[in-house]
Amino acid sequence: MVLAFFFRQEIVENPFFSDFVLTLYFISLLMLFTFGAHGFVMVYHYLKQRKTSADVPSLVGRPVVTVQLPIFNELYVVNRIIDAVCNLEYPKDKLEVQVLDDSTDETVHLIQVSVEKYRSLGFDIKHIRRDDRAGFKAGALRTGLAQARGEFIAIFDADFVPRSDFLLNTLPYFADQRVGMVQTRWEHLNDDYSFLTRTQAFALDGHFVMEQAVRNKAGYFINFNGTGGIWRRRCIEDAGNWQSDTLTEDLDLSYRAQIKGWKFKYLNDVTSPAELPAEVNALKSQQFRWTKGAIETARKMLPTVWRSNIPLRVKLHSTFHLTNNIVFPFILLAGILNVPLMYIKQQGGHELYFSLMSVFVLAFVGSFLFYLFSQKSVYPDWRRRILLFPLFMAASMGFAVNNSRAVFEGLFRKKSEFIRTPKYAIKEKKDSWLDKKYVGKKIDWMVVVEIALAFYCFFGVISSLYFLEIAAVPFQLLFFFGFSSVAVLSIKHALAARKLSHD
Repeated sequence: MVLAFFFRQEIVENPFFSDFVLTLYFISLLMLFTFGAHGFVMVYHYLKQRKTSADVPSLVGRPVVTVQLPIFNELYVVNRIIDAVCNLEYPKDKLEVQVLDDSTDETVHLIQVSVEKYRSLGFDIKHIRRDDRAGFKAGALRTGLAQARGEFIAIFDADFVPRSDFLLNTLPYFADQRVGMVQTRWEHLNDDYSFLTRTQAFALDGHFVMEQAVRNKAGYFINFNGTGGIWRRRCIEDAGNWQSDTLTEDLDLSYRAQIKGWKFKYLNDVTSPAELPAEVNALKSQQFRWTKGAIETARKMLPTVWRSNIPLRVKLHSTFHLTNNIVFPFILLAGILNVPLMYIKQQGGHELYFSLMSVFVLAFVGSFLFYLFSQKSVYPDWRRRILLFPLFMAASMGFAVNNSRAVFEGLFRKKSEFIRTPKYAIKEKKDSWLDKKYVGKKIDWMVVVEIALAFYCFFGVISSLYFLEIAAVPFQLLFFFGFSSVAVLSIKHALAARKLSHD
């Protein structure tokens, strides 16, 4: 009632308020339409290239490969990743394993025991410790590279379980001396664990199956995804080595390398299984790091991109690639402005404006087609999986508060440490993360904002029904469901972890 009275009074008595809302809403939808319509570009390239295939080269010789495992407090999965790497199909004398261990807990002892076991079996495996975590993951990788003996550097995070034929499937592509990095598609170990993991898998498939594959075939820049890939050592060094001035050292190095002329290869049919975060606060932390790091990298690399001697179409596409996280503040703004917009519409006089706004719905069509083809391309049961699209849209809206904060921190150069995403060896539905050591018990103050926005959007749903604005109801419901679900899960998971720790 208070909100309804406020909007009615502002709209009737303050024309400036109406004009301000209409202008902001137009800008928000224009930004969302611009990035959403980019999905049509991806779909176009996908349909154009889907029947093309490249010959798989043969592996000639067995070059020395160093596998780097950056580790920080990975009590539950560290043995799993070491076991998997030591089971790679490759000659022992040509394989070096570096466990880059910055841990401060019992993980250190587990690594020591595992390293000694495999060393006694004839593996060249090293346990590398640093005095501090300077540079976080980038610093650890740089330290390891200085000591590595491999011509090629494969990298896996602790939540991955590389297939035994990983090197046999990736190394052949380096026969082309211009290739500096080969990236494999992430596969999901626990995507059926919950709706949270299913939604993550859905989103990641869009990135890997469509974005990475399409960009690579079309000749645009792609990025190393931080894990599940292998580098030519000379490429890393030529591009300036790992740098820690952004939270996405992988994206940063990828652009520096490609600007220098190195070619990247993406393998959609070669997969590296990994564990998805099963707890929402861990997922929030991961999303925050990825979003902020991408904005930091955009701020750092875009001037270099536009000064470089690369085709204009690559510059334009790189700009979209590096800045696509900028949509989150506009998602948030659109969700907030949806409500007063209904009251403005009831006053009349803006028919042309609202007719024009209906065109922006096409952006959702572009996004839907983008994710439709990402599922259809790799899953026989794609019809069932595409039903997750509304849930994915709601989650994108629900994470808008968390990710908008990351965007602004990235834009305004606020520094923060690299907070790794904890893993708990969650694979089957019977597995639980509640009794694990790294579960977050803190409820971030941003949850209050998410709860307030959930109530606000529920008021929007009621208003839409009251004014019989039926077309607005689905969007209001998505915003309400997104904010409320993220907030409730954040509180629920944190309180459950607290309760268990006190029992």
